Amino acid sequence: MSQKVIIEPKWLEALSDIFAGENFVNLTDFVRAEYQTKKIFPQANDIFKAFWLTSFSKVKVVILGQDPYHGDGQAHGLCFSVPNGVPLPPSLQNIYKEIESDLKIKKDFSVGNLESWAEQGVFLLNAILTVVAHTPASHREKGWENFTDMIIKMISEQKQNVVFMLWGNYARSKKDLINGTNHLILEAPHPSPLSAYSGFFGCRHFSKCNKYLTSHNQSEIIW
Repeated sequence: MSQKVIIEPKWLEALSDIFAGENFVNLTDFVRAEYQTKKIFPQANDIFKAFWLTSFSKVKVVILGQDPYHGDGQAHGLCFSVPNGVPLPPSLQNIYKEIESDLKIKKDFSVGNLESWAEQGVFLLNAILTVVAHTPASHREKGWENFTDMIIKMISEQKQNVVFMLWGNYARSKKDLINGTNHLILEAPHPSPLSAYSGFFGCRHFSKCNKYLTSHNQSEIIW
C-alpha cells in the first residue's frame, strides 16, 4: 500500500480530511507493513476497487460485507464478488438464486464478477478492506471499521434516496449510521448457507431496490 492513496477523484475530494487524519495514517502504516511481511488479500492495487468503479457521485445502492474472501484468488476489492474464472462462493450462489427467484431472470453461475453492478452505481463495500490469507477477520479492529463507518455516514448525510442492503447481523449493526428517512434500508439474514433459509431467500431485496429507485427517478439496476 503506497503512502498516497490512489482513488477516484470524487471520492478523493469527499474523503480528503479523513485521509489526512492521524487514524488513517496509522491504518496505512499498519496495512503497508502487513503487505511487506505476510500474504494479504486482495492485491494492494485492488484495495480501493469499489471506490474506483463506483464514483461517489454515482452511488445508488450500498451492499455491505464484512471482510474480503481469504481464499487464494477470490478477493478483488468488491464485497461478495470474485474475479472471472473463480468459482462462486456459497453466499454468492445464494444471492444469484434469490435474484432468479425475485426477478424471474436466469443468472450465469459460472461468472461471479460483480463489476457490472459496481459500474451501475452499486457500491460493494466491505467493512474491513484487507485480510491475511486463509485467516478470516485477521484485520478486524485495526482501523478499517472506523474508516468505512465514516464512509457509510457520509453517503447517508450527503446523498439522497440510496438503497442500503444490510445482510446478516454484522451489516445490520450499521443501521444506526444511516438516516432511514432519506434512504431505503433493506435488512435480511446473511446469504450464507448457514442462514439463507432463515429469511434471505424470499427477501426480494432486488425488486424492492429497483422499485424504490424508479420511484425516485433513477434507473433500475440490471442484476
